[in-house]
Amino acid sequence: MTVLVWLAAILFILMILIGGKKGARSFISLFLNFGVLLLTILFMTDPNADPIILTLIACAVISCINLFYINEVNSKTTTAFISTIITIIILLSFIVIVTENAMIQGFGEEEIEELSIFSLYIGVDFVKIGASVIIMSTIGAITDVAISITSPMREIFYHNPLISRKDLFASGLSIGKDILGTNTNTLFFAFFGGYMGLLLWFKDLSYSVGEIVNSKVFSAEMITILCAGMGIALIIPIASWINAYFLVKTREKGKISK
Repeated sequence: MTVLVWLAAILFILMILIGGKKGARSFISLFLNFGVLLLTILFMTDPNADPIILTLIACAVISCINLFYINEVNSKTTTAFISTIITIIILLSFIVIVTENAMIQGFGEEEIEELSIFSLYIGVDFVKIGASVIIMSTIGAITDVAISITSPMREIFYHNPLISRKDLFASGLSIGKDILGTNTNTLFFAFFGGYMGLLLWFKDLSYSVGEIVNSKVFSAEMITILCAGMGIALIIPIASWINAYFLVKTREKGKISK
């Protein structure tokens, strides 16, 4: 426990020194997001609750914390929030179908020994739970990409107020292309770094490559990575178009403000 406190204190100090007021808000947002996730999990244990609706609500709250609380309410955070919600709805609808057809919901045979002492009849829909897990794993990356696109687009617009909507949209796509590769790789290594122990376990169990690829645990992880990459790819044109439309609209109304 002492180590955790010291690590948290060092992180807090670094974020304050480097980020100032925004760094302090970012640190606090970690605990706020953790609280949202914890409440969401508790509500999902209710058999009458719909995990998909809870996930949408949780993603909206997390997006508000990451965008409005840290970066305040302005044009770039507003358009980033709208883009995030639209992307999440599209992605969630697709992920529910993928999760059901890939049959990755529930637990794999490798986890049976650990679960043998627990009841498996907990009354929740594991298809929807599986979809919720994937979305929750990607919401941070999606909001990050959204604000990373809308923020420089706004700077481009204010330095060139007469830019056309088409050119502004193209600028957003150009920015997104640079972000796409690095963020997708970041997600890949983040997920597989956390499952390094699982890969070593597969080796100890003498699994062949075919058995590893076809195992439920590995398939679920790969689908999470692929869906996360799709979410990052989707948010780029959506955020670019919405932000370009919004900025040009404010110019036409004569209400340009930072």
